[in-house]
Amino acid sequence: MAGPHCLGDLGVALHSLRQLDIRQRGDANAARNSGVPVHRVKISLFMFTALSATVFACLQVMDTGSADTIRGLLKELEAIIAVVIGGALLTGGYGSAIGAALGALIFGLVQMGIFYTGVNTDWFQVFLGVMLLVAVLFNNFMRKKAMEAK
Repeated sequence: MAGPHCLGDLGVALHSLRQLDIRQRGDANAARNSGVPVHRVKISLFMFTALSATVFACLQVMDTGSADTIRGLLKELEAIIAVVIGGALLTGGYGSAIGAALGALIFGLVQMGIFYTGVNTDWFQVFLGVMLLVAVLFNNFMRKKAMEAK
C-alpha cells in the first residue's frame, strides 16, 4: 500500500514545483522578491527531468533487452511538433503539460493510423510538416484573438 501513498506525495510535490515554476517563469527577480527559491526550483526541475529520462531509458532497455546508441536519433523534431500541436508556442513562454500530452497523443494516433491504413510511410513526414504549419498558424491566430480581447 506504499505505492499509492508515494504517488500521492509525488503528485503534491510536483504540483507545488509547477506552481513555483509558473511564478518564476516571467521574471526571476520578481519571483525571488516574492519568496520563491528560484535556484532551488530550477535545479529541482532539471533533476526531475533527468530522473524521468533515466526511468524511460531503463524501461526501453528492459523492453528491447539491449541499449541501442541510435535509439531516438532525430526524434527532436517529432517531439517539438507534438508539443506545438498541443498548443505550445514555438517562440516559448506559453504551453502546458496537458497540451503537450494531447499533442503527443494526436501525433501517435496519426502515425499509427498512417501505418495501419497501408499508406506509404514516407507521407508521414509530409503530414508532419503540414500539421506543424497548421498548428503554428492556429496558435498565432488564437494568440492574436486573445490579445485583442484584452
